[in-house]
Amino acid sequence: MLDHEEKFLFKEEILHLGDALADGAVLDNVEDLLTDVITSPRFDSEVFTLERSLQVMLGARAGTTLVGLLTVAPEIFDEVAEVRIPPEVHERLVAWRARFGLAIDNALNFLNNPDGIQGHSFATQVAHVEERRVLQGRLTLVRYNNEPQFFVADAGVFVALAADILERLGPYLEPDAVEPESITRLHEAVALIDRKTARRD
Repeated sequence: MLDHEEKFLFKEEILHLGDALADGAVLDNVEDLLTDVITSPRFDSEVFTLERSLQVMLGARAGTTLVGLLTVAPEIFDEVAEVRIPPEVHERLVAWRARFGLAIDNALNFLNNPDGIQGHSFATQVAHVEERRVLQGRLTLVRYNNEPQFFVADAGVFVALAADILERLGPYLEPDAVEPESITRLHEAVALIDRKTARRD
């Protein structure tokens, strides 16, 4: 459970989220988004960008808070019940946690658990989506039980994921944490992306 300071900050975040969800149409839109993510054949790759999608829909602060609520322990909602947000908003939050939370939580735990990954492979393909050509990546992760997990997404999703990972790892790295060869590959990869994506007027 939460200590006194965490409880105060938590309530502030919930109040902010409650304001962002005050419109019934917004509640419906968020539920539609969550349903689309859960039922998508590319569910795993879309979990990567769920927080960004909610941030666009609700604002950065509220979007992040909602992702947190979807994946917290259910008993945390005892704390939420004490916050004066509209009953219909509270009911939706509890329902979303029950309906979507476990699947999203499992996906995020898997993605954040490198110890459970024994190997991986990555391939690219050009797909035709809605009459346009799209570069996609297919990432296969093999878990400790030898069961493969597949992630198919547009190239931009994987580039954004790589940027997120580097940003999150960077603050904690020590001088000998990364092989020089890997740093060289990163520089070369960024240079290649710069060349390939440069606009030519």
